[in-house]
Amino acid sequence: MENFFQKLINYLISLIIFFIPLFFLTITSDFFNINKQYFLILLISLIIIISLFKIIVTKKIYWKKNNLDKYLLIFLFFLILSLIISSPNKIQAIINPNFGLSTILFLIFFYFYSSRINNENIFKYPILSSSIIISLITIISFFEPFKNISLPLSWQFIKNPFFSPIGSQIDLIIFLLFVIFYQIILIFKNRKNALYYLFFIINFISFLIALNNIFKNQPNLDISIYKSLPPLNISWYSAVEILKNPLTLFFGVGLDNFSSIFTKVKDISYNQSLLWQISYFNYSRSAILQIFTETGILGLISFIIIFYQLIKNSLKNKFYLLLIFNLILSFIFFPISFILWFIFFISISIIQNENNDKNKNSYLDISEFPFVYYGIFIFGLLIIIGLNYLLFRHYLSDFYFKKSIDSISKNNLKETYDNQKKAITLNPFIEKYHINFSQTNLIIANNLIENLKLSTNEAKINDQDRQNIAQAIQQSITYAKDGAVGLNPQKAQNWQNLAEIYKNIIGFAQDADVFAIASYERAIILDPQNPIYRLNLGGIHYILNKYENAINIFIQTINLKPDWPNAHYSLAWSYYQKKDFEKAINSMNNVLKLINKEKNKSDWEKANQELEMFKNELKEKEINSQLTLPKKPETIEPKINL
Repeated sequence: MENFFQKLINYLISLIIFFIPLFFLTITSDFFNINKQYFLILLISLIIIISLFKIIVTKKIYWKKNNLDKYLLIFLFFLILSLIISSPNKIQAIINPNFGLSTILFLIFFYFYSSRINNENIFKYPILSSSIIISLITIISFFEPFKNISLPLSWQFIKNPFFSPIGSQIDLIIFLLFVIFYQIILIFKNRKNALYYLFFIINFISFLIALNNIFKNQPNLDISIYKSLPPLNISWYSAVEILKNPLTLFFGVGLDNFSSIFTKVKDISYNQSLLWQISYFNYSRSAILQIFTETGILGLISFIIIFYQLIKNSLKNKFYLLLIFNLILSFIFFPISFILWFIFFISISIIQNENNDKNKNSYLDISEFPFVYYGIFIFGLLIIIGLNYLLFRHYLSDFYFKKSIDSISKNNLKETYDNQKKAITLNPFIEKYHINFSQTNLIIANNLIENLKLSTNEAKINDQDRQNIAQAIQQSITYAKDGAVGLNPQKAQNWQNLAEIYKNIIGFAQDADVFAIASYERAIILDPQNPIYRLNLGGIHYILNKYENAINIFIQTINLKPDWPNAHYSLAWSYYQKKDFEKAINSMNNVLKLINKEKNKSDWEKANQELEMFKNELKEKEINSQLTLPKKPETIEPKINL
């Protein structure tokens, strides 16, 4: 019976190793990582339940000492401390698939079982099989065989030449690098097996294609995957920033909170890069820098000690130093991800298996203490069921969130609203759910007002209409403020969303302008080098006829982003409204210098016409263009009291 349980566990471990690189579903907002994460959680939970039944049947508790266990548990302990002490949104930090507590916890469980198998085939065959499938898909996708084939909307991503079931091209490279190093070890151990050489060649060709893909410009974009990664210098500044505070030095900024420090430390040079319109990144350029930034010096040291112990263990069989070398390269040069962690725990399991004592497991006989084994069984089962219930509520919430995204593409506002509401009800701790739902409610409020204007030809509303509009506006504010900002007030993007909500209701609600300005100012404090936030803040002052304030803020915007035509354009009109025509003309001349006349002919012509108007002090002419000025909002009377 004991062998039956062990064979079942070994089989499930093999399934995890084989399927996780291949597994993805299109029913969640993230096709890849979240589905791989929950596949892991499901199978590890089954393994734990089998172990609990094994205790009941054999009335014994089995274990095998492993000198790496305690170091992994110490690392896990410091992750938990960082989460408790530093993470503002603890639930989101727990369920984050790339570097969340649930991912690391269940991967450690995976390690505890897989590192004690003493059967290389449990690793070898699943790894080689899944890698060949992924490599063949990568090679086939490179030739775009589905390019001219009609496919359902939900499967259009297969036409992408960069498609891989493992996820991003970066994750593909991480996985293939691991496989290539592992295959080198297998070839050295068995040089006569021609199949290893064939698999190596196929995987290496796939690796070269993936490497080419990350440096090649993405479809419809003038930027490569490599260039779209967060800059290394700002990732380094983020890590150095935590040294300035004793709390962050020891415990970091907290799991799932990298973006809060990224926006704080990014410098003005970022605004001259191709990424300047991306306000933040949730991940560092380097996984090791993110571990340090989010978990502090304690998390980093405990992680480095794991590598030190691995190197010591591998000195007996130096071939396996290749796997450690690959891990070091991957954690230094690649961003953190679920696949990177998965490769890490597979690698250390392979290394520990090779160095395991071949003796049988030790065990504790508890046959004379039924309350002990029944207690362990019941308690363990309740814990696993409880954890899975909570985690799969999140999975179901993301399923409804994905349905809401699909509803947007169908232009079905009611379905979008209902699905977003279900997502938040199932899991109220995800910031992006609240941000999207606040914007949906704002759209509903605007639609109600537009419908009323069309039916009455005026902006006056009766009590019932007023109540409906007020409810939609209030819900929009509530989910932006108490939702996203309430969950994590350290993130500039949450304040920016709230500011946008207030900005859009200035004509409908009392003091909305004051709240909008305050929210933008808070966002700017958290992201001081962001020119977009300042341009929008200046736009609010402009529509309120506070032209002096607008001018000061637009000048700050230009200092941050001197080559942004719209900043100079807004400044030119602010000067014009103040009757300072000479400065208005100078600013509009700057607009013309910055606009590419060939690529943006209509913009250039519009700016040129307005320049002539400035020179002749003529009335403003409205021309549709990407060069847009803030417009005075629509109004309703009486205004809604927030």
